[in-house]
Amino acid sequence: MPDARFQPLTGFRDFAPQEFALRAYLFGTWRKVAHRYGFVEWEAPTLEATELYLKKSGGELPTQLFRFVDQGERDVTVRPELTASLGRIAAAYQREYTKPLKWFEIGSCFRYEKPQKGRLREFVQFNADILGEAGEGSDAELIALAIDCMREFGFTSDDFVVRVSDREVWLRYAAEHGVPEEKTGDFLAIIDKFERDRPEVCQEKLDAFGMKRADLEAFIQNPPAGCSPRYEAVLEELKARGLADYVKLDLYVVRGLAYYTGLVFEIFDKGHSLRAIAGGGRYNGLVATLSNGAVDMPATGFAMGDAVIAHLIEACPAARALRDAAVKPDACDVCLVLAAAEMRPQMLALASSLRDAGVRVDLPLSPAKMGNQLKRAEKIGATYAVIVGSEYPDLELKNLATRESRKTDIEGLLTELMPEAQA
Repeated sequence: MPDARFQPLTGFRDFAPQEFALRAYLFGTWRKVAHRYGFVEWEAPTLEATELYLKKSGGELPTQLFRFVDQGERDVTVRPELTASLGRIAAAYQREYTKPLKWFEIGSCFRYEKPQKGRLREFVQFNADILGEAGEGSDAELIALAIDCMREFGFTSDDFVVRVSDREVWLRYAAEHGVPEEKTGDFLAIIDKFERDRPEVCQEKLDAFGMKRADLEAFIQNPPAGCSPRYEAVLEELKARGLADYVKLDLYVVRGLAYYTGLVFEIFDKGHSLRAIAGGGRYNGLVATLSNGAVDMPATGFAMGDAVIAHLIEACPAARALRDAAVKPDACDVCLVLAAAEMRPQMLALASSLRDAGVRVDLPLSPAKMGNQLKRAEKIGATYAVIVGSEYPDLELKNLATRESRKTDIEGLLTELMPEAQA
């Protein structure tokens, strides 16, 4: 039995090669779609000053930090999300780039919370943000990117929905119902948990504002026509892209972090089996806050986590089939098989020549029977076995899928394999 002391900590994961290949599939899909939209990649430090996250976070985040004092007596935190780092970096470097900034990042985040399905203490997020553009076109572009990521994984409008809301609607509602400005955050926190809290718990919270849960429920279910002009504008943009069927106005969505200022959205599976797959929105004041007013850039962004999307892919046959076709044993193009021990130097020279040509090559590291070498070649997913025997430089090329074999030489082998190397 493995020593329990040396197993992954609760909420953390190992990534053996198969699991790593699955993760690489997610990363590759995110990058492919982001590049199609003209986004460029960036990265931030894993460790930041704790003050960065406390300055404009709100919600539960401050209670979920992996926070400690380092050997230099500095209060530091392992990053729980990327938006704060993005705001800091964008403020520092924005003059060097053409606006708007369309940036994306894929990296690990850490939150000390109770692990559950789709929620871990270390998780990877795909973050996409547009900074320096205030118009609704940037909101639509970002939502379209999120939708196309889902479609690239194999999901359709039957599988997921983008629930779009507008915090401006709730800010107006709060003002019209006498909520003091300094209590607006507390009121929004109630709306944020409206679906999750038991009705009696929700009502108890609303008592402080003299409101009835039934009145808010009616407002959410039947929002006034035109209550969010920005949503209507975004919807028109999505209609022009052929993506309107993926979105709906849903005032249940508020997003808990205090820095959101306008349109927000979350993606949910229509089977309601998982927490939000992705979420984000507009955060126009954050860059100014983090730079103490030195730089003021409107911004909007979203994040999609690997744990939730992996669960959804597993549950959706079409998405699972795409994943399985992309994630298969593919360690090498060629596995060299040594049939005559005295030809080992020639085999090693051949391996170097093939590798220099861009062919992925594996080879036996110690003496083994030829049958065992061929079995290993199949197990590691090699496309071909090349048998090196006493007839060298004559070789035998064996297609491990079709079982077909033929004689060849080094020149013929390179001609055969170069398409494999270029794929």
